[in-house]
Amino acid sequence: MIDGLDVSYGDMWGSHEGPDHPDPIPRALAARRHAAGMPYAVLLSSRERPLAMAERWPRGMWRVYLFDDAARRARMIDFKPIGTGMLLAHRNTRLTEGDTEPTAVEKIACPAPEFGDWQVFAPFLAQQGHEPATTVVLNDVSVDEGAGPLRATDIEHLFIPGARDTPDGSAVLALGDAGLLRITSGRLAVSDPGWVSNPRTVAVPPGEYPVTLSLLRRTPWLTVAAAKVTLLDTPPHVWEMALRPDEDPELLGEGQFYGVGVDTGTVAFMDATRTVDEERLDEEVFLPLSLADRPSVELPGTQTEPNLIAFRAGWGDGSYPVWIGRTEDGQAGCVVVDFRLFPPDEEKQLPGGTGPAPV
Repeated sequence: MIDGLDVSYGDMWGSHEGPDHPDPIPRALAARRHAAGMPYAVLLSSRERPLAMAERWPRGMWRVYLFDDAARRARMIDFKPIGTGMLLAHRNTRLTEGDTEPTAVEKIACPAPEFGDWQVFAPFLAQQGHEPATTVVLNDVSVDEGAGPLRATDIEHLFIPGARDTPDGSAVLALGDAGLLRITSGRLAVSDPGWVSNPRTVAVPPGEYPVTLSLLRRTPWLTVAAAKVTLLDTPPHVWEMALRPDEDPELLGEGQFYGVGVDTGTVAFMDATRTVDEERLDEEVFLPLSLADRPSVELPGTQTEPNLIAFRAGWGDGSYPVWIGRTEDGQAGCVVVDFRLFPPDEEKQLPGGTGPAPV
């Protein structure tokens, strides 16, 4: 009989298989995501053996996985909200090797759980042959809060030329001039040039600003480690993550960030009003940047629009943090995209290691 369950929290599992979370998160972070209506996962275990995992989905929906004796997800039950404060099991699927097999669904309703009220899912353990007690005691075993979201570390060092040690051997960091970026609208946009519909933007005064590339040279490769738009000559006093209005750093796990998404291996600085002719991107941007010695390209301005400066993304596709360097009086002094070729030692120990860590 199951009279107690260990409770832990994590990011959504995706295709992960195993006895524990691939990316665990603290209980407090899961609670904040619950209140914000964001996804997360709850694992219910007994004696270090996973029994059920519940995923919080958008629009009040839940998905519960039941595990077999080999810690594999054997059954999937989907719930949708009905009425006020209730869930209805509307799909029950037996998961077989490489396939799924829907089974008949009894119209079973249960309360929609408040955060921490995971006993509501305990009765479904019977579908895997377990016998839950009338009262199931929950024991929180989630991870500690940790260091929180990704922090800007040694950003200035990315723009100091010199020798560097990398996992692939010795390299030399050099600076490259990518040209002057013209801002007319008062909003600097950072985006994949192939997907400019929802760019990450920063308020800056209209003007022309130099764009500098941090270039890592390892024979025969040339990799863009970071890119910077310099707005003021004053050194940054503090760094902050560039956020959209609907993004809350309090909802991020340890080492996570909101960043610019890259799907074409390319990032661009541009005015927020700049449009892109997708039919000409291959010829004007992607083909020139495919040349080994061409890390950046400028699309000139037109009579109605300012220019655009695009450059290769260091790791290729993924997500990368955008940092605003602010002066002591709060002005934006520079904007930097860090391609994370040089993560700090503590970040290398985080789940997922180095490289892009999209949120």
